[in-house]
Amino acid sequence: MSQQAIVDPLEERALSVAGWAALPEDEPGELVDGRLVAEEEPDCVHELVVGWLIQVLRNWLVPRGGLVLGSEVKYAVKPRRGRKADVSVFLSPSRKPPPRGPVAIPPDIMIEVVSPTPRDGRRDRVEKVQEYAGFGVRWYWLIDLQLRSFELFELEAGGRYLHALGATGGVLRDVPDCDGLTLDLDALFREMDQFGGEAEPEGDEEGPSSA
Repeated sequence: MSQQAIVDPLEERALSVAGWAALPEDEPGELVDGRLVAEEEPDCVHELVVGWLIQVLRNWLVPRGGLVLGSEVKYAVKPRRGRKADVSVFLSPSRKPPPRGPVAIPPDIMIEVVSPTPRDGRRDRVEKVQEYAGFGVRWYWLIDLQLRSFELFELEAGGRYLHALGATGGVLRDVPDCDGLTLDLDALFREMDQFGGEAEPEGDEEGPSSA
């Protein structure tokens, strides 16, 4: 979900969060300062990891009454900024998003799968860190495809994320705020290996983000 502007008539006019949420389902893009910006075009490895996360989280959480949502949910993180996480999680049945429209309720967990390009890494590791913290998302998870790493950040009282957990393999059974959840990173990485060696990431042709 990179910051490259979409070449489209929508680029010429500002959008509100409500206007962004009302776009057709097949209209891609996130909202940055009232402008529609292009999303990452995920590859097979990215989608495998997202699917794996959703399956594991649903198996654990649905019996507990929580929700696991996919990548097309539109979150109103600021008045003129809207984002779509790869996966988002509402842990408690007492807190649920509306069935339609932009979601102004922060989930308990937002998860991004970081693609191996500088542009997308900057978005997930810099821009969204600030935005999700300001939105009030308590837990931010990152899975980096190139580093094969899992990182977990917790929102502090001062509104900043603290690095709470990091791993490059193994079986995680002590995921904070997720009693009973097991994340078998070794199993995930074995699935990724079915695709063979990773291609070299494309160069980042964009300048610094304006976010």
